[in-house]
Amino acid sequence: MNKKSAMWRSAAVVTLTASALTLAACGKKQDAPQAGKPQVSVVTLTTQPVSLTTELPGRTSAFRVAEVRPQVNGIVQKRLFTEGGEVKAGEQLYQIDPALYQASVDSQKAALARAQAQQKTAALLAERYKPLVATRAVSQQTYDNAVASRDQAAADVMSAKAALDTARINLVYTKVLSPIDGIIGRSSVTEGALVTANQTGALAAVQQIDPIYVDVTQSSVQLLRLQDALASGQLKKADGEQAALVTLTLEDGSQYKQTGKLQFSEVTVDQGTGSITLRAVFPNPDRRLLPGMFVRARLADGVAADGLLVPQRGVTRNQRGLPTALVVNAKNQVELRELKTDRAIGDKWLVTDGLAAGDKVIVEGLQMVRPGVEVVATEAGANAQQPQAANAAPAKQ
Repeated sequence: MNKKSAMWRSAAVVTLTASALTLAACGKKQDAPQAGKPQVSVVTLTTQPVSLTTELPGRTSAFRVAEVRPQVNGIVQKRLFTEGGEVKAGEQLYQIDPALYQASVDSQKAALARAQAQQKTAALLAERYKPLVATRAVSQQTYDNAVASRDQAAADVMSAKAALDTARINLVYTKVLSPIDGIIGRSSVTEGALVTANQTGALAAVQQIDPIYVDVTQSSVQLLRLQDALASGQLKKADGEQAALVTLTLEDGSQYKQTGKLQFSEVTVDQGTGSITLRAVFPNPDRRLLPGMFVRARLADGVAADGLLVPQRGVTRNQRGLPTALVVNAKNQVELRELKTDRAIGDKWLVTDGLAAGDKVIVEGLQMVRPGVEVVATEAGANAQQPQAANAAPAKQ
């Protein structure tokens, strides 16, 4: 038994020794690549036309707003609409008691008839006196008085007609009508309320929200920079209808499906905020946009003909907060570049200075290199495909 135990112990020692030697050999093989040049993934930059947009805050407002007010005094007899419903232009909203105004119309009709009768009498009298003046049967003064009475009677008829028209208009005003198509809000009065002509408080308000306005504000500084960029040739103005197109982001972060058009820009700067107001109009068939909503509008600034887009993962900031990037030069050495960025477009920075077309920006392996180090650079797309090929090779074996 002792001999067998000794044999088993000897075999175990040999096995452990062989395993240790194998692990040591593997460790040397794994350490070999680390002793060589670091491998990094790069993106080779190219210029391309880039459409530049600006995102501005704004609020929606109704396309039309009409406050409904009475034009005659009286008691409200009926409310003829449903609050929050749609109304058409000319549709009756309220009925004011018409009794007094109907009586006024009847009275003015009688006054007109009386004036017309007096006009007829005065005209006949003037006609009778006219031939008698030549024979001196009637004095000239008497004839002149008859002519004046005839003309005064004609004026009285015209005045009575105007008074009748006014009475009829007031009678029509007892029917309060909607001035525009739209959605009517809540009513501020009920049946039995006394209303007066030209009162300050509106009976109700009608709003048209299809289409709808979006008013956005842009700082005067942004406007000046944009004008300078266009004047210097850094940007080219967008052509055609694209220059006026506007897209919206709603309060919940969702994109509004409809596209609007820029309608006008104010020519004065708000002294309090230092900004100008731009107005866009959007179709709103589903009433998704309501007056007073906060939105963010995206407007086209222009086109950078030779735009240089750099992936954000390849751009870092130094201790001074300036953007920097590591670039692999023609000698496969790492260089540090300070950049000037204009804006972020998706997951990339638009770089205006510090890089040029053809530069190879390191996007993977930044932590393993420093300026001056010689590296092995592979394109980011090709580097992503190599591991897949390496993993596929053993599967075939």
